[in-house]
Amino acid sequence: MKMGPKEYQQLVQNKAKPSPLWRDMAAAFVVGGGICAGGQGLSNLYQYWGLDRQTAGMAVSITLIVLAAILTGVGLFDKAAKFAGAGTLVPITGFANAMVSPAMEFKSEGMVTGTAAKLFVIAGPVLVFGISASVVYGVILWAVGFLQGG
Repeated sequence: MKMGPKEYQQLVQNKAKPSPLWRDMAAAFVVGGGICAGGQGLSNLYQYWGLDRQTAGMAVSITLIVLAAILTGVGLFDKAAKFAGAGTLVPITGFANAMVSPAMEFKSEGMVTGTAAKLFVIAGPVLVFGISASVVYGVILWAVGFLQGG
């Protein structure tokens, strides 16, 4: 059976289930907003305990990353992500989940060759890009300052 692009598109449209777009957006908004509100609550708590605003912000980031990693490890984060979609992926918790998930998948291969090696499957490219981008930005900033006589 030979099928052209139009016939294939029609077949896909006939077989695809309609997406509950409004439900998905509401779930992402509520869960993502809840994560952010929880982060703000943690920030307020840390500042109440005596941390300055910048230090409290770092403590919130660390807390959210650790919580997301733990929830991923026990299998709860994936259930929340299935319900909320992008609501769990947009905040910093999504990055923590993306780092821990491959490590959990390969834990049967051992602590070093499985978990430790796979922990950086996602983080490696992010770190390389971030470091490379900061070097390029620094060179451009230096060149602009040099050309302006500074």
